[in-house]
Amino acid sequence: MKKQVLSVLLASALLGAAAPAAAQNLAVVNGKPIAQAQFDYFIGQFVQSGRERTPELETHVKDELIRRAVYEQAALKDGLEKDKDFQQELALARQTLLIRALFLKEQKANPVTDAEIKAEYDRFVEANKGDEYHTAHILVETEEEAKAIIATLKKDPKKFEALAKEKSKDPGSATRGGDLGWANPATFVPEFSEAMVKLEKGKFTQEPVQTQFGWHVLQLKDSRAAKPPALDAVKPQIEQALAEQKLADLQEKLYKAAKIN
Repeated sequence: MKKQVLSVLLASALLGAAAPAAAQNLAVVNGKPIAQAQFDYFIGQFVQSGRERTPELETHVKDELIRRAVYEQAALKDGLEKDKDFQQELALARQTLLIRALFLKEQKANPVTDAEIKAEYDRFVEANKGDEYHTAHILVETEEEAKAIIATLKKDPKKFEALAKEKSKDPGSATRGGDLGWANPATFVPEFSEAMVKLEKGKFTQEPVQTQFGWHVLQLKDSRAAKPPALDAVKPQIEQALAEQKLADLQEKLYKAAKIN
């Protein structure tokens, strides 16, 4: 099992970068050397990924590199490097590696800064200030169905959860009795939010609310002043999102600048 895992990791590393040339050799296979620097490179990759450098790891890496050299030589002897399918796969792998190298270069040259993270956090806080609401709803296809549910709730408001489980067409909340959890009004479509903020705690809408999704019966469980998460708690997510956005911007810029016939 360990050999299989190492084989996969080594294959990934081989696609990731080419090892530099070196004067010393790890081994010589059928007269062809395997550079010591190649071994050192892969060991370094494992260490960076959290693996401990042990004699066992070194033995397995050396064995795997030798085996790969043996298999490569056999493939070359059979002339497989001239195979059309292989050439196409090789070209695709080269393209993939070049693209990845370009994106990594861009990320290193234009990293996400703390100032950018703070600015994005401030925008999030500003957009989500005010009150947030704990809401439940029952979604049905027709106004008549919604009115029938409201009529039932007027007789017994405690049936809301059971009715949601039985009749709601929203698979995400029906199993939870229609519960949508806490959210800012901006999370929902305008028609939904407008009806939600008008409700008193524990009350439900007396008329069906129509949105693009169908007809809703809303219930307000509670409301409170919004409390944004601490910056440190969401910093990794913001950094990741900004990095992805920068990469997307680069991709779009390059695409728009290209002359495509």
